[in-house]
Amino acid sequence: MNSNRPFSGTGIAMVTPFDADKQVDFAAVEKLTNHLVDNGVNYLVVMGTTGESATLTKNEKLAVLNRVIKINNGRCQIVYGLGGNNTVALAKEMEEMNIEGVSAFLSVSPYYNKPTQEGIYQHYKVLSQASPLPIILYNVPGRTGSNMSAETTLRLARDFSNIVAIKEASGNMEQVMQIINERPADFSVISGDDNLTFPMICLGGDGVISVSGQAYPAMFSKMVADALNGSFSDARDAHYKLFTFTQLLFAEGNPGGIKAALEKLGVCDDHMRLPLYPISVETRKKLMDVMSAI
Repeated sequence: MNSNRPFSGTGIAMVTPFDADKQVDFAAVEKLTNHLVDNGVNYLVVMGTTGESATLTKNEKLAVLNRVIKINNGRCQIVYGLGGNNTVALAKEMEEMNIEGVSAFLSVSPYYNKPTQEGIYQHYKVLSQASPLPIILYNVPGRTGSNMSAETTLRLARDFSNIVAIKEASGNMEQVMQIINERPADFSVISGDDNLTFPMICLGGDGVISVSGQAYPAMFSKMVADALNGSFSDARDAHYKLFTFTQLLFAEGNPGGIKAALEKLGVCDDHMRLPLYPISVETRKKLMDVMSAI
């Protein structure tokens, strides 16, 4: 583990628990926070895609963040998801936010607008100049509709000292390797695909922002730590132990699978806000069978 690179190890993209009326279940938020922190994760990510941020109001998002900060009580770093496709409005929100208890922003590349690479660069340049906190870039072409190239990522990493990491979820391992090979020494490359975490660390990556690690935080965190420490045989065994589980989690989109798993584990219910909908009976049975084997 490179101590000079921030946000190495295991970060968790937290779900937002809802009750049967689709209101935020704050008791379950507390239970989930302790479930993760007590089982050795390195940091928490609040209001990423997994947190269903698209369906929460600004006040709800901040209420969830504040509850996580309170329950965490300084034990882990907390990253807040704050991205969008209106650059000026997003920069203003970053400038005005109360950042007490937050260590960084995770900011997804602009979605839907499909900007050019220069547009993506200029978007993050504005955010960098506005943000009171370090920024973790987030490249997830499957959701945004556009890929942030390795060249754009490296340009941002070199030009702005408060752009400190990227969560890479392109699935393109050549792109990942180019970023790792050419990055500044203090820039972290974080996996955004759970099942690519082990190979990415073997190639020089720094860890993961994980969904599946939310169900098995101790096992997943140990796998990441083992890989970072060069214990590749142990890490590989854990990787394959969780491999099919992780595939099933995403079979019908995210966070339906992980919420079903967390319900089985007694952490929170699997309620989601539309247009997201719970996973099918068939997928749930497969997931439960794999969890019983784990």
